[in-house]
Amino acid sequence: MAKRPKPEEIVAKLRQADVLISQGQSVAEAIRAISVSEVTYYRWRREFGGLKSDQVRRMKELETENQRLRKAIADLTLDKLILQEASRGNF
Repeated sequence: MAKRPKPEEIVAKLRQADVLISQGQSVAEAIRAISVSEVTYYRWRREFGGLKSDQVRRMKELETENQRLRKAIADLTLDKLILQEASRGNF
């Protein structure tokens, strides 16, 4: 199983492809030069398109924080529902 590239590496590869395309290579040639599939290239382009590597790092940090906060909210909501049921005597 191949290791997944870090977001900073993805941005670097996308930039490399942009340079090759601007030098007159076709998109297919540029994709081949950065050693990824066409599907991967377009998925990365959609996800990391115009971001700089520091922005990508910050975005990933925010996604992780958002995930942590969502879990905390779910846990607190569950606790609240359990306490409401217990206070009604429905157990």
